[in-house]
Amino acid sequence: MENDHVIEILLAEDSQADVRLTQEALKESNIRTNLSVVSDGHEAMAFLHEQDNFADAPTPDVILLDLNMPRTSGREVLAEMQQHEDLKVVPVVVLTNSGEDSDVLDTYSLCANSYIRKPVDINDFFAVIRSIENYWFQTVTLPKSA
Repeated sequence: MENDHVIEILLAEDSQADVRLTQEALKESNIRTNLSVVSDGHEAMAFLHEQDNFADAPTPDVILLDLNMPRTSGREVLAEMQQHEDLKVVPVVVLTNSGEDSDVLDTYSLCANSYIRKPVDINDFFAVIRSIENYWFQTVTLPKSA
């Protein structure tokens, strides 16, 4: 990834504590990021379709998606993304509290790129965010937004 490129991240998360932790972890990074936050799957889809209050929303380079959110779940977001050619290429990292085997299987069957269980320990949480940054923002080649 080019050094001058700002990585656009969409965080779909209903826990304000987890939003704050993610923001703090990203602040410690040497990678330039812009974090947009939505609190449920309905807002995530409005953001991705640039609707309602999100008319000027940037196209995310990667999405950090919680599974269990109000109104529209992370599973529903993944399913809807697969219906749109421009959205199904956006990498999605599911970052959730669930460790249920059925959630893991369902998520990958809906074409999520990664499934990560949120650590409870703050240091472990920061380490997970750093590993996401290292892999998705320094190692892989992300698709260029249109």
